[in-house]
Amino acid sequence: MRFGQLHLFENPMGRTEKEIVDEQFDIMVRAEEFGYDSIWPAEHHFSEYGYCASPAVTLAALATRTQNLRLGTGVVVLPLNHPVRVAEDYAILDLLSGGRVDLGVGRGYQPHEFAGYGIDQSRSRDMFYEAVEIIQKAWTEERFSYEGQFYQIDDLSVRPKPLQKPHPPVWMASISPETFQLCGRFGFNLMCAPVFGFDVNRGAAQIEEYREALRQHGRDPAQHEVAGLIMTYVAETTQQAQEDFREAVMWWYRTFAKYMAPPKGRDAVPTYDYYTRARDMMELVDWDAIVHAGAVVCGSPDEVAERIAEIHDLCGITHYLAWTRIGGLAHKKVLRSMELMRDKVMPQVRHLGERSPAKPTG
Repeated sequence: MRFGQLHLFENPMGRTEKEIVDEQFDIMVRAEEFGYDSIWPAEHHFSEYGYCASPAVTLAALATRTQNLRLGTGVVVLPLNHPVRVAEDYAILDLLSGGRVDLGVGRGYQPHEFAGYGIDQSRSRDMFYEAVEIIQKAWTEERFSYEGQFYQIDDLSVRPKPLQKPHPPVWMASISPETFQLCGRFGFNLMCAPVFGFDVNRGAAQIEEYREALRQHGRDPAQHEVAGLIMTYVAETTQQAQEDFREAVMWWYRTFAKYMAPPKGRDAVPTYDYYTRARDMMELVDWDAIVHAGAVVCGSPDEVAERIAEIHDLCGITHYLAWTRIGGLAHKKVLRSMELMRDKVMPQVRHLGERSPAKPTG
């Protein structure tokens, strides 16, 4: 099993933006030292929820300070970015980093971010589909044209091309049930998120739908990865871990719900069901419920290792994305958790087979 980290650049404590950026960058650089395989900054805009507005810029800086760390995006919000520019940015990042890019993509979920860019969120699904097609063409074809509803491209040659061939691995964030099958049809690696409501206790069936879609389109599931995004914190004792982490987690749930509130005006509400999902998530803010669902793994090293092994057994994840620097958690506590992960957790679970299929479902 491989281990990565997600980062949002949250600032709930009224500290300066410079302090937050410096802490985040220190954690990301030191992730290699602490045994992590990948880092995944997430694109967000206009709020304390997260302000890593450009994962490409962040990862370019990180590329110069690391040697082996995979540079992932968790995720690029495609409807907020022109796909040709995405292709260019991550191709040159792939060249600069020696072929270490993993492009995670999604269609976004926060109304105020779409409003800030003047983009109709209700059209994000179709914009996402077109962007995915264009990025792959830009990376793999010498010249191409494209005639879509949102993007029109006439005989364009996009330079540079990425180092990895045919192109960097693409990961798709899957939240709603239908997106698991869609990810398989595209042939992407899967990013599922207990943080956003994916229940590890019942999720094997959805992951099997993803794998079956891969098979139906002539692809081998053993050649594709499944990542799980989970809030994770390790301390010397379970009691200390919960005392340190509980309020940070609760801050995230409260903030998530605030920015998922429907925009005012009948015509402003998008057609899909993210708002219902936000309300459902708020019902999980009972600590025991979110722990049971797998959204949070928090405890002593042995307890965390045992729970990671359980989640792997339930879902067959191959890449564990730990989200630790959350809700203003003190920098030294984040680093101590990373140290315990390296020394006492990872050695217990590294042996878990990569690309293992999910258990058959009844």
